[in-house]
Order: sequence, then structure tokens, then C-alpha cells
Amino acid sequence: MRVPGWTQRPARVLTVTVVVAALAAVLLGALQPAHLPAGSPLSPVDGVCVAAVLAAIAQLAGLRFRLGPDAVSVTWAEAAVVVGLVVCPVGWLPAATLAGIGAAWLLLAWLTGLRNVAEIVHLVASMTLGVSAAALVTSLLAGDAGVHSGRLALALAAGAATYLLVTFVLVVLTLSLQRDVPPGQIAAKVLYAKAPMSAGNVIVGLCAVFALVREPFWLLAFGPVLWLLHRTYRFHLRTAEQRRMWEAFATATARLPGATEADVARAGLRGVLDVFGAHRAELELSAEHGSRRYTQEGPGQNPGVARAGTAVTRSMAVAGRPVGELTVWLGESSLPVPHDEAAITAYGEALAGALHDAAAHQRIAELAARVAHDRMHDPLTGLINRSALVTGGDTRLRSGERGRPAALLLLDVVDFREVNSTLGHGGGDDVLRVIAERLTEQARPGELVARIGDDEFALLMPALTALADPAGWAHGGPHSLSQALRRSRELVEQLRLPMRVAGVRLAVEVTVGAVVAQAGHVEVNELLRRASLAAGRAKEQGLTVGTYDSGQDASSTDQLALLAELQDAFAADDQIVLHLQPAVDLITAEPTGCEALVRWRHPRRGQLSPAEFLPAVERSELLIPFTRRVLDLALASAADWTAAGIDVPVSVNVSARSLTDPTFPAQVTEALRRHRTPASRLVLEITESVAVSERDIVDEVLARLEATGVQLSLDDFGTGFSSLSSVTRIPVHEIKIDRSFVDEMIDKPAAGAVVRGAVELGARLGVRVVAEGIETIEQRAALIALGCPSAQGYHFCKPMPADKIVHALSQLQAASSATVTPLRADGAS
Repeated sequence: MRVPGWTQRPARVLTVTVVVAALAAVLLGALQPAHLPAGSPLSPVDGVCVAAVLAAIAQLAGLRFRLGPDAVSVTWAEAAVVVGLVVCPVGWLPAATLAGIGAAWLLLAWLTGLRNVAEIVHLVASMTLGVSAAALVTSLLAGDAGVHSGRLALALAAGAATYLLVTFVLVVLTLSLQRDVPPGQIAAKVLYAKAPMSAGNVIVGLCAVFALVREPFWLLAFGPVLWLLHRTYRFHLRTAEQRRMWEAFATATARLPGATEADVARAGLRGVLDVFGAHRAELELSAEHGSRRYTQEGPGQNPGVARAGTAVTRSMAVAGRPVGELTVWLGESSLPVPHDEAAITAYGEALAGALHDAAAHQRIAELAARVAHDRMHDPLTGLINRSALVTGGDTRLRSGERGRPAALLLLDVVDFREVNSTLGHGGGDDVLRVIAERLTEQARPGELVARIGDDEFALLMPALTALADPAGWAHGGPHSLSQALRRSRELVEQLRLPMRVAGVRLAVEVTVGAVVAQAGHVEVNELLRRASLAAGRAKEQGLTVGTYDSGQDASSTDQLALLAELQDAFAADDQIVLHLQPAVDLITAEPTGCEALVRWRHPRRGQLSPAEFLPAVERSELLIPFTRRVLDLALASAADWTAAGIDVPVSVNVSARSLTDPTFPAQVTEALRRHRTPASRLVLEITESVAVSERDIVDEVLARLEATGVQLSLDDFGTGFSSLSSVTRIPVHEIKIDRSFVDEMIDKPAAGAVVRGAVELGARLGVRVVAEGIETIEQRAALIALGCPSAQGYHFCKPMPADKIVHALSQLQAASSATVTPLRADGAS
């Protein structure tokens, strides 16, 4: 048994020692006299020739194949040694063996391509030394015994055993030095491979000696017997090798699955060396962007040394898709057999599958990493997103010293929509990238920059410069706030520097909302909310930088809760109420009508005016139930003063959305029916802005309302852009002059002229004219002088709750000296 590669120094020393000992044995033996056992059938010269020929034939007819990582060479050397000890002088047998074995291995080297001279020399010397030892033992034990003596037979057996022992020790020692493997492990493998054949060889040799001496005819039977023994032992070794190889195959393929391509490749190459006993394995993998190569040398191999043997290359593919090539360098040029090639192909397929799986796992891992990255980063700018800012920011705020001042700046690009509309979304994206780059450049170690909205960025400063006294950290402190403001202005100056985008040189402005708080006492989500309030306040006030004020929270949360609280108000009986204000005759002060003004008695915020909640109502689905509630309250109040003998209508302001709702006339009719009130008792006040919006729908709704008998009043007359067109287009029954003209008519002639014109217009159209906001006796006198018939204001009566309006109307009626002139149903006064 041998292994290629003789570069290790201990192996070289052993080789030199064996060669020197073998040559010495040959020389010493050649000096011995030519002595043959009595009855030897051949002369000394013929015996030397026969011994040399038998030694050569034993090597040429031996079995040579791979057993694991080693090349097994099992020959008939023991039989040749036994026969040679009988036919050849004992002293000359080493020389004959050296000549025969040397010639045989030279021929094998030429036939198989084996070029390792040191290996051949070591092998020939080892067997020559073994034969020398066998010859010495045999001569000592046999003495002068003849060929027919039983003593010679025992001596021959002892000599053969000596040969086996010497060659066995040399093989184990050689492999131990080369492979750095415990000798016991190698001894067990060598005994398993050679012991049965060697024992059989000794028996064959003894039988051959017996036949040669006694019955030469029986030598003819040795051919078939030797052939059968040869085939049987070959089968034994082949079976053992196949069992070992498939066990190693199963172990190697079980190790193939790995997380990465490199792991699988290394495991696969180690498996190739273990399974096939290869000297070298190479794996070349194909890829879209080039190939990758992995190699591994067998035990005791030097990468820079050329090696003999056969290289087997197999292409690897999965589902027809090429993966790469596997190349295996086996140990003998006469190998591999077809079985080895099939095994290499099968192993390559298993390796290809493992590499494909590893690539798939790696792609999945890369995809998962990319998804995780994209989940936490903005794809446009590469900055972290809001979620990552909240998560990472909270971690940094908690990891620092508790109570240390921290700040968050929220930056909102001003008029970014204009950038998009002018440069396109591509140009807008470029602007955002430049802003992100500048913010990143300005960020300091430990700070986080994030894009949290379309045109919103945030900078979290987890730790501002510490104050001398930690007690000053509370609530951020003025020192900390000043740092945040100074940093905000620095960022604003950097961001407003000109940039060139899409061939246009432009500059952007940002609004910054700054908030300072104590680390560990507030979360990033809360900081973002506060900073957003600060930025919104800065926009409202036309500022570049705004700071958070806790007073902003109440108004912000109140607006969010408004609609929900309105629904609760509708469910209650005492929250939505009316205050009513009479309109009176300017001369007699007798009531001519009464306007319903809605109020909300909020359980927490107190009484709210319409301006504080009506805009939210008009934008929501609560408008219809709200309108129903107001109409019910107004008509119920009108029924109260009608029962007291006061015959005046009630006026209700109409929402803009109501006049664009085709169902609104039906809602009014239903309210009048519920309260059993004539339509003439209800006046619906509309504004000019409502009158000119969506004219087709509004005109249809107004026409249907007029058809029901409800009266219409044009409120805030004179403040719109189409007052005259409104009164000519809309069938109004009343005009209410806006209080802005009444306030200025004494000091400004132009305002007085508008009032006079409105009064004359009302008289010519035959509609009632009411002046709003009368607060002084001078205003009353001026209106009387201008011919205005009626008015409404604090000078006569303030708005009051519904439970007090009947008494107030009764007092006004009792104090008047003239008969009240009510609105006529036909629209004339």
C-alpha cells in the first residue's frame, strides 16, 4: 500500500534508510556461497532466473485499486518468495528479487504513467529488504534440511511470515509519517486489505513447492486455482471499498447543506477527498458576473507539485440550469473504473442541489435583509423612515442619562407642491435627495436624520450639551431650547443654499418646528407630535422656526374630539341651545321678527359660538341632524311667543351645504309639519356667497323653498361681489344690511350711501330692509333719516335664551306706540 507525495522530510529519511539497508542486504547475500537445499530441482543459476521471473510476475499479476484515499497493491509476492527460497540460493534471492521487482515496476510505470521515482524506489527497496529478512530467517531455521523435509516447510512458512512482518511494518511506518495518522489506524486498514491474500499466498507457495518437488504435473492446476483466488479476493476488496465509499458518500452528502455557497463548496470538496480518496478536488461555479473557483488538496499533498493519476470532470446542473463543474484527481492512471465515474456524477448532482439550495437560501436572506432595510428606510433618499426614527430614537433616549435634554427638529419644505408642478416629480425627487444629503452632512455623531413624510424631515438630537447644573435640565431649560433654535437656524441656512436641479438653479425654504424635552420622560412619537404643532404654528405666524407651546395641545386635541363630542351633544337635551335676538321697527321699537342664534353649552369648554364648531359641522355628515335640531328649537320658540299673542316670524341661518342639498326643502317642510307652524312664520337667512355658488342647484332649492311659503332673507347684504344680481335672481323677502356699513355710515359718507342705496332698493323691490348691529342712538337716528324701516342690535335687545325671549318680546310690544307691521306672505311689507 502506498500514497503519492514524498515531500515530507521524515518520509525521505525513511526511504533513504530502507534503500541503504536493502542494498546492503543484496551485497551481503551476493557474497554468500551458492547453496541450495538438498533435492532442489534447479541449478543455482536457473533458480536465480526463476526467482527473478516469479517476483516480476507476482507484481504484474497483482491487484491494484483504490481503497479509500490509498492505492492498494496486493501481489503474489509471498508465493514467489516461498518458491524462490527453494529454487534459488538464499544469499542470492535478494538480488534476484530486486531485479525482478524493479523490472516489473519499471514496466508498470511505463504502462500506467506513474512518474514518482522516489515512490518506486521506496517500494522496491521495502520488498527487497523483506525478502532479505525472510531469506535470513529461512536459512537459520532450515539449516541443511532437504526439500522433502518438514523442517524446510516450517522454515519457509517462517520466512514468509517474516517477509509479511517487515513489509507490514514499513508500510505502516511510511503512511504514518506521510499522513500524520496514528499507526494503529493505518495498521488496521493494512491488515484488513492484505492479511487474507498474504495468508493465501503463503499456502499457494507451499503447495507449489510440494508439486514442484513431488508431482510437477499438478503445477498445471495452479493456473485456474490462482485465477479463482484472484477473482475472489478482488471481489472481496471491491465489496469492501464500495461499502466504505457509499458510507462516506452518505456522510458527505449529509454535510452538504449550508447557509452560504462557500460553506457548501468547502463541505463538498472535503467530501470528495473522503469519498474518492482523491489527491485534489476543484469546483468551478458559473455565475452571471463571472465564475468562482474553490480547490482543496488531499492529505499530504503540496499544491505546487505535479501529481500523477486521472482527473475526472463532471458538469453539474439543476433542472437543466448549469451550476458549474467538479473535477476530481484520482490516484492511479488505471482508474477510475465506470463505477467511480458514476459515483462522481451522483455526488456532483447532490453537490449541485446543495449549491442551488444555498444560493436560494442566500437570495432569500438577501431579500429578507432588503425588505427589513426597506421597511426601516426611505427608498428615495436612503434615510431612515418614521418607524425607524421612533424605534431607534426611543432606544437612544432610554440608553442615555435620564433627564438629559434632548431635542427634535421637524423640517417642512415650503411650497414643495410648486416644485413638483414646475419641475415634475423627478425634479422634486432630486430636490428631496439634495436636502437629505445636506441634512446628513450636518448631522453630528449620535443624531438621527429621517424622512417622515412627503416633504418632511426630522433631526433627533438625543443629547444636547449638558448644563453645569443638572437641575437646569428640567423641561429642557432655556439653555437647551436656545441650542435647538440655533441648530434650527443653521440647518435653515444650509438648506436654503442654491442647488441646481433639472438644469434650474433654485433655493428652497423650510419651516422648522423645534421641541426640547427630557430624555427618558417622553417618547419620539410624542416629540414628533409636538414638533408638528410647532411647525404648524410657525406657518400660521409666517415664521421660519417655531417652538412647541403646551398651550397648543388643548386646541389641537379639541379639534380632534369635536365631532365625537357633537354626537354626544345631539344625544343630550341641554347642550345645543338657541339665543334669540329681536328685530324691531326703528321708530316704534315694536318687534318685527326674531333671529335664532345657535350656541353650544360644552360640558368642558363652556359656551361655544357658532364660529367655533359650525365649520366642522358643515364638513361632516352631522349637518342634517344639526339642521333638524336647530329648526326644531327655532320653531318651538316661535310657537311659544305666538301663544303669547306676538305675531312675528323666526329667522334661521342656512348652511351653504344645505342650499346645495336637493333634500333640504323636504327637511324644512317636515319640520314645519312636526310643529304645526305656517311656512310664513319661518325666515331662512342665506348669504350672498352661498347664493352665487353652484347656481343651478341653489336656484332649484330656493325655488322649491319659496313654493312652500317659507320666506327668504339675504344676509350680510353689500359684502359680496354680486349683491344686485342676487336680489334680482333670488326671490328674497328681506335684505339685511351688514353691520360693517352701519358702524361706519356716520363717519364715512360712502358707507352711508351704501345704506341709503340698500334702503331705496328694498323699497323699490317691495322687500323688507333690516339694518344689523345697531348699538347707539346716533346710529338709530341716522338710519331713520335714511328711511330704513327696521333694525336689529344691542341698542334694542341682546341675544337671550329661548326661555326669556317671550318676556322680552312682550315688553317691546307693550312699550311701542305703533302697530307692528308683519311680513306679508306675498313678500310685500
